[in-house]
Amino acid sequence: MPTVSDFIIDRVQEWGVSRVFGYPGDGIGEFDGALGRAEKAGEGLEYIRPTHEELCSLMATAHAKFTGEVGVCIATSSPGAFHLMNGLYDAQMDNQPVVAIVGQQGLASAGTATLQENNLERVFADVAAYVQTVTTPQQAQVVVDTAFRTAIARRQPTVIVLPHDVQALDAEAPQPEHWVSRSSAKPASIEITPPADEIARMAKIINEGERVTFFVGAGAQGATAEVLEAARLAGAGIITALRGKDVISSDVAHHTQQLGLLGSLPSLHQMQRCDTLVMLGTNYPYGEFMPETGQARAVQVDLRPEHLGTRYPTELNLWGDVASTLRAVIPQLTEKTDLSWQEKVAEEMVGWEREMQAQAMVDYSDGVNPRRVFYELNERLPHGAIVTADAGTSADWYGHHIRLREGMRGDLSGRLATMMAAMPYALAAKFAYSDRTVVCTIGDGAFQMLGMNELITIKKYMQQWQSPQLIIVVLHNDDLAQVSWEMRTEDANPLWEGSQNVESVDYAGWAELVGFQGIRVKSDDEAATAMEAALAHRGVTLIDAYVSKNVPPLPPHITAEFAKNTGMALLKGDPSAVNVIRDSAEALATQTAERVKGALHIGDR
Repeated sequence: MPTVSDFIIDRVQEWGVSRVFGYPGDGIGEFDGALGRAEKAGEGLEYIRPTHEELCSLMATAHAKFTGEVGVCIATSSPGAFHLMNGLYDAQMDNQPVVAIVGQQGLASAGTATLQENNLERVFADVAAYVQTVTTPQQAQVVVDTAFRTAIARRQPTVIVLPHDVQALDAEAPQPEHWVSRSSAKPASIEITPPADEIARMAKIINEGERVTFFVGAGAQGATAEVLEAARLAGAGIITALRGKDVISSDVAHHTQQLGLLGSLPSLHQMQRCDTLVMLGTNYPYGEFMPETGQARAVQVDLRPEHLGTRYPTELNLWGDVASTLRAVIPQLTEKTDLSWQEKVAEEMVGWEREMQAQAMVDYSDGVNPRRVFYELNERLPHGAIVTADAGTSADWYGHHIRLREGMRGDLSGRLATMMAAMPYALAAKFAYSDRTVVCTIGDGAFQMLGMNELITIKKYMQQWQSPQLIIVVLHNDDLAQVSWEMRTEDANPLWEGSQNVESVDYAGWAELVGFQGIRVKSDDEAATAMEAALAHRGVTLIDAYVSKNVPPLPPHITAEFAKNTGMALLKGDPSAVNVIRDSAEALATQTAERVKGALHIGDR
């Protein structure tokens, strides 16, 4: 007789799930047993078990991002369930469909404060769009279906709580009885097109604009062709938010990459000069980089209605998915004949790329230039490569130097901005696309958090991959560098070694100990050969790049507050003040020289 657990496993598969990320424990033990039986019968789910529950939820979120499918994570009761929270918040804040299945102590223990019994519905109430405990066999169907349907429709995490005794009860099909719901394993459509009059208003606003900018976020995934066609007709420049980086190929000349501290100067200029702003699937939070109030007419399209009109005073807010909305508006767009705005945007981007290359070639006396590492990686990325980054300075260099061409993917934790996501994201990408090259770029602080142990997970599963090639680039500077710079530039505080120092570890040696190729990069000239060796190796490579911690992640425009706070921090006794001043001076000199060359068209063909 099949159990409730057997039924749930079958139902999860009906929802199109073939892979789950889990960690066992007694609270979920009966369900784990059913997973084992299903695997033995050849009817089970692929079960990936990393070294910690937090990795399970981060990998489930990344799986949703890279595949468009629902990510599923599984953990035991309170201790395991609590560890899922960070990854579920990642899913919530980055609008990803994830279903968590968590164990619970037996029903009779509810509210008794017995060992590992907690009010999990209350615990998950803030992070989950739907959280429900299964209390009877007939209820299991509707709880599972509602969890999946809600996750997909609302682009949010949901939670199914399974008490240990319920897991083992005999399954019962829901009957046409009072209080019993019978449900279907079918999603609600999210191909939402706004009303015709709103589509017409959107087209009119775009047609009347002379300097139109499309600001494209991760919510535009799957709408690349529509965005490009609409931008062609409107003569628009394109900016992508950091998580929308791979929506538009870097080969598109009028795509100026990102905006803000890790963005480009052409993107900033677009925002400062556009008269029409079209926000497509983005909830970009940094208002200081957006146009001045009243400067631009603005339209926003988003599948999450609560995101509409919250970042800029928009004239028109359309609740819909980007692809369907643009397909409706494109026939009403008038093709621009004056493309001077778009051409100017593309011209500025040429100068910016020249500046980024020059910054990557600056030699620093206190370590390898981290920009050089990313530049050499970008020059050699193969077709279809997938790149992940953490939320430290690797995110800056990822934004400034990684150019994702058509067919490539890239992602990181967005609004949650967790440092720990780079490695679980890379593993989830590799499980989803095992034939493709995956590159994880990660700081040494983040690598010590959730990276080092995951080399064990890689070793455990790599034989299942079509191609075992996985490259991990560790920025080894013995410092939580992003936070160190934030202390200086945001709060005018000097670096505090007590909080910022990272204990130095031979990361390449650790990789070699596990059985992988380790490469140490201790000079700028070694960066290119290291990337070539890694890409030539049919296996796992860890590049241990001994980079300078003092290279400034310069924004495209340095504000007076940025400069003042940094200066005050250095005057307060920053222990790295001498190197920071020297490295910043070199970076600023390069920036200035390249912008002067650009203004005079020196070096142009």
